[in-house]
Amino acid sequence: MGFPLIGETLSFFATSNSIDMHPFINERLKRYGPLFKTNIAGRPVAVSSDPEFNYFLLQQEGKLLELYYMDSFSQMVHHDNMSNVGGYFHRYLRRSILSHFGHEPLKRKLLSEFEDVINHELHKWTNLPEVDVKRQTVPMLFDLASQILMSHKPEENLGEDLNNMLQSIMTFPLYIPGTTFYKCIQKKRKAIKLTSRVVEERMKGYSCDNSAEGCNKKGDYLDEIVGDIGKEAFLTKEFVPFLLFGLLLATVETISPTITLATMYLLDNPSALQQLTEEHEKILKNREDANSGLVWEEYKSMTFTRYVINETLRLENLLPGMLRKVIADIHVDGYTIPKGWVLLVMPTALHLNPNIYEDPLTFNPSRWKVYLYSFPWLRS
Repeated sequence: MGFPLIGETLSFFATSNSIDMHPFINERLKRYGPLFKTNIAGRPVAVSSDPEFNYFLLQQEGKLLELYYMDSFSQMVHHDNMSNVGGYFHRYLRRSILSHFGHEPLKRKLLSEFEDVINHELHKWTNLPEVDVKRQTVPMLFDLASQILMSHKPEENLGEDLNNMLQSIMTFPLYIPGTTFYKCIQKKRKAIKLTSRVVEERMKGYSCDNSAEGCNKKGDYLDEIVGDIGKEAFLTKEFVPFLLFGLLLATVETISPTITLATMYLLDNPSALQQLTEEHEKILKNREDANSGLVWEEYKSMTFTRYVINETLRLENLLPGMLRKVIADIHVDGYTIPKGWVLLVMPTALHLNPNIYEDPLTFNPSRWKVYLYSFPWLRS
C-alpha cells in the first residue's frame, strides 16, 4: 500500500512515453498478478486487469459499483449536481447523445457535415509550412462539436484552450498559480462563461412554436436538454453549462490524440498507408461524379479503414483505466474488495495481451481481418 497517507501516488502519477501499460501497473502485475491493491492519494484502490472479472464488474453498475472520478477530474467538470446524479444521469446522457451522434444521425446528415468541415480544414493545412496534427485538429473538432451540440460557432479561440486540458487529471489537484491544474481551471471558467451564455440565450423564448418569430429552437442537442429541464431532477439551468463543457472537452481530448496517433502509426507503416490509400482511391474511381460527397454506402465499404480505426483504438489507451466506487463488498478468489474502496478496471490488459494479440505493441491493422472473421459480433 506504499507510504502512509500518500501511498503509491507518486509512482502512479509518473509520466510514461510508452504505448505499453504504465510501468506502475506493469511492475505490480508481474509481482502480484491480475488483481492487486494499492493506495492512491490516500484512498485504498483495487486494480483489476483480469478480463473476465472486469467484464463481470462492468455489468454491476448500480449493484456493486457506481461511477467514480478522481478529485482532479471532479474539480475540472464539477457542479454540485454531479455528486448526486449517479448512474441514471449517465444512462440519460448516453441515450440523448446517441440520438444526436449515433448511427442514424451519422447516416442522415453528420457524414456530409463532417466531410465538409474536414475538407475545408485540410485545404487550410496545405498553406502551412508544417502541421502539428494534435493542435490543428483541436479547433476543428471543437467547432464541429459546438455546432452539433448547441448550434454555436464561438468567436473566441476556446478550442485551443481545451488542448491538453485533460492532462490535469493526472496531476495533483493543487489550485496554486503556475501549476497545470490551476491553468486548466482558469480555462474551464472561460469555457463555462461561453456555455452559460448560450444556454441563457436559448432559454429565452424557448417555449414557442418553431415558426414563431424570435423562437430560439434549433433542433440540436441543447434543445433536447433545455426541454428536459424540470422533467429530469438533475437538469437545471445551472447544471446544463457544465454538461455542455464536459461534452466539448470529452470530444476534443479523446478524438484529437486518437487522430494524431493514427497519423503517426500510418506514417511509420508505409504498407498500411498504401492499403488505406488504395481503398479510398478505389471509392473515388467508382463514383459517377468525382466531385460528389461521401455517401453512406461508401462509408460502409471502407473495410481496411475500419481495421486501421480498430487497431488505433486498441493501442490508444489515453487513460490508465476506468474508475468505479465499490458500494457493496465484492468477493473474488477468496479475497474481499471492501465497500468504500475505489476500483480501477484496466482494459489495457486485454488490449495489449500477448496471448490474444501477437506482437501487441505493433501497429498491424490487418490482424483485424482475422478477428472480424472469427468474431462476427466485432463488426458492429
